[in-house]
Formats: sequence, C-alpha cells, structure tokens
Amino acid sequence: MTGRTREIGRTGLRVPTFGLGCATLGGSRYPVTRDEAEAVLRHAWHQGVRYVDVAPYYGYGAAERRVGDALRDRPRVEWVLSTKVGRRLVPRADSPPGPTGTPRPLPFDAVYDYGYDGVMRSVEHSLQRLGLDRIDMLLVHDIGAQVHGDEHPPRMRELREGGYRALRELRDGGAVRAIGLGVFEREVCLEVLAWGQWDLFLLAGNYTLLGQHALDDLLPACERHGVSLVIGSPLNAGILAGGELWNYREPTPQVRARVQALRATCADFQVPLMAAALQFPLAHPAVAAVVCGPRTPAELDQNLAALRYPVPRELWAALVHQGLLDRRAPVPSPDRR
Repeated sequence: MTGRTREIGRTGLRVPTFGLGCATLGGSRYPVTRDEAEAVLRHAWHQGVRYVDVAPYYGYGAAERRVGDALRDRPRVEWVLSTKVGRRLVPRADSPPGPTGTPRPLPFDAVYDYGYDGVMRSVEHSLQRLGLDRIDMLLVHDIGAQVHGDEHPPRMRELREGGYRALRELRDGGAVRAIGLGVFEREVCLEVLAWGQWDLFLLAGNYTLLGQHALDDLLPACERHGVSLVIGSPLNAGILAGGELWNYREPTPQVRARVQALRATCADFQVPLMAAALQFPLAHPAVAAVVCGPRTPAELDQNLAALRYPVPRELWAALVHQGLLDRRAPVPSPDRR
C-alpha cells in the first residue's frame, strides 16, 4: 500500500487518503463496458491506488464483478476494499434501464433489505461476485429520510433491530474490520450515532468546497465518538471539475454562481479548482480519505495530479475572506494533505 494512510476509527485498519469509487464503473448510470472499467482499475493499481469502494447497486452486480476480475490476483493484504449492504439483488429478466436510461449490465433488480438475514445474504453474494474471501469495510447503503421518505422510520427500525446485529457479528467475528454507513445525508449519520457503535461514515457530496454544514454537527460528533469520515463525491458529481451536474442533478443558479466565484478565486492563485476541491476535505482531522469515481484512466490521472498540486495557504485565506469557505474549517498544510 503506497502513499499516506489514515486510521479508520479505532480499528487499526488504515486506508490511503485517496480511494477509487466504482459507481460509474458499474455502467448503469453512464455507458461503461467491462473492458473500460477493468482498464481504469488496472491503471489505478499501477498508479498506486490501494483503496477501492464498490456496492452491489453499482451496475446491479456488475461493478463488484469487475472489481474482482481486475484485482483478484493482487495480494489482498496490499489493498483495502469497502462494499455495501441494504440493497439486495434479485433476478429480473425484464429489468428496466438504469437511472439515466442506460441498459442494465446484469439482469437484476435491487430491493431494500436492512434486516439481519438480508445483510448476511448480501455479504455472501458480494463475496461471490467479487471472488474474494474478505471485505474490509462494510457500509449500510442509502438509508435516510431523503431516500425513504415516510418509510424511513420502519427502515431504520429494521436496521437497528436486525441489520446492525449482523454488522456487529461480522465485525466481532473478524469477517470485516470496520462498519458504517454509505449515504448522502449527514442527518442519518447523527441519528445512528445515538444508538450504535460505528467506525466510519462514507458521506457523499457533503463537506466540500460547496458546503461545510457538517462543521455544525457531524464532524464534531465524529471526533467525540472516534468515527472516521470518508468524503465521497468531493467534486459534487463533477461540477467542481468543470462538469455540468451538481450532486447528479441540475445545479441551481446559486450553486452555479458559487462555483464561478470559487473558480475565479482559484484562478487568481493559478490553482485549478479541482485541486483545491480534492485537497480541502483532507485537512479535517476526522476525515480519513476522499473517494472519486473517474470513468477513464485519464480522469483518474487528473484526480491524482490535482491531489499533488501545490496550493498556497493564501488561497484558503482568500476563500474565507470572500465568504466562500467557513472560517472554522481546517485548511490543508504540507503535513495534512
């Protein structure tokens, strides 16, 4: 495992500060073939990337198969893998297209299941798709009020009374080393902290240059409880890298204006906005890693170059002065990047 690593919670498990997210590599949101996905995975390995995040939902099983096929022969002690539970795959021959109209790579549908048996079956099936004997970090996928609406209370009760017991058994028995959530909502992370013992939260689209509301509650809570935060989608689904989408939807005029202001200030210091965006979350002591989802080897190289790009401290001060960055936010320094 190369590069800097940080501990996940109090588990002793250390992860690199950059992880490869495989949502795009499943090929259900954007057309990505098996060969294209495995090319990204192999290139990531050769570039020293040793942390991979996947889920059954990504490509309805295809992403896990592609990760396993590309990395199965690599020494397992040299890389860290996280996958997820909460959506169980069931066969469906007439499966509809994916979220953006792309045909599903595999003929499965996903059903929510946060119960004890559902979690255990999901882990068993993930190991079979991956062709591996171990998962390092196991995350509950997409639980929260924004996802489930009025169904959130019974879904959370299902997790608390069933799925959480399975997670604890898997961790206590050594089948996994860390457990947590993989979500978009910081509120649900705060909710489960009240009753569970967690090691990490993979929080997507939050605590980025576009918003630091997690400083109000979640980040202090993580520090108190000894829980690590992994920031998924630190580029807010691409808008901080020149893309058109903001958290997988059309940006509001306010978001567009904020991005333009961030880009202009970064340009004043000859710093690409992507570089500032990827480096910023890693300055907080509760943050263990950022996870990006490149679709090509070239996009991966851009991510890695942005992480190494020299950013002067004066840029962060300018962003604070202009009201574009919360003054409470820790900012990167040479020893915390």
